[in-house]
Amino acid sequence: MNKSQALHHIVAETQRGELVFPTHVQASLHIQQALDDPECGIEAAARLIMKEPLMAARVVAIANSVAYSRFGGGVTNIRTAVSILGFSTLRSVVAAVIMRQISHQITEPVIRHKMESLWLHSAHVGALSYCLAKHVTLSDPETAMFTGIVHEVGGFYLLSRAEEFPALLEDTHCTPEHELDESPEIFIGRAVLHQLMVPKRVQSAIEVLWYGARALPPASLGEILIAANDLSPVPSPIDPRLPEQIEAARNSTDCSLNQHSLRDILQQTNTETQSLLQSLLH
Repeated sequence: MNKSQALHHIVAETQRGELVFPTHVQASLHIQQALDDPECGIEAAARLIMKEPLMAARVVAIANSVAYSRFGGGVTNIRTAVSILGFSTLRSVVAAVIMRQISHQITEPVIRHKMESLWLHSAHVGALSYCLAKHVTLSDPETAMFTGIVHEVGGFYLLSRAEEFPALLEDTHCTPEHELDESPEIFIGRAVLHQLMVPKRVQSAIEVLWYGARALPPASLGEILIAANDLSPVPSPIDPRLPEQIEAARNSTDCSLNQHSLRDILQQTNTETQSLLQSLLH
């Protein structure tokens, strides 16, 4: 089976509503679903998160990061962390844990390495998106971070199926099937975003990245995502662009804003970015 056949097989599964997630991811999906319930309060969310040690650790770490230092730091319990972060940021934490859980089931070294690189890229894009939204635009930083974290979740899903379909690792480009009118990767990515209950606004921003609507200075959520994706020091291992194209995009993503360039602003907020990045990665 070649890559095109493998993708079309997964597309067919997706059309039948048969996305395959590891068993241990289901609990995290349940938390994501609970956070979208208007009846879910801080106490209920804290109880759910305490049942997942990895998620609990991430929640407390981000609440203690520099980005949230206005609260004084020193957070040591889940309820306080949930109160500080709010449900918008909690969705980012849950999404991050889900992607880590998906990657941890893989034993094949080549696939595992790609997943680790993809997660490192996603974490960088999430942290950069937060800082771009906070210091350059009027967009909500927490939503921007969530968008950056989940923008490659479709790629995570496909890599999670690569042990079953090794051809998915091939560096070949597949054309759309006549009934899709888009690439299989985008079709599958959209289905995974829907399964994770990603809000429509975030999905729309990710589609801006898919279809390359670049603009500087970034203003919309989609434009922030494109800029963060281009500026990430770690490229996506599944980016279809050539290395020289990725480098050219990184070099061209700059502009003047109030006597400072985009890169100057990110350099000035590097401590904040690195703090968020470390809390996502460790």
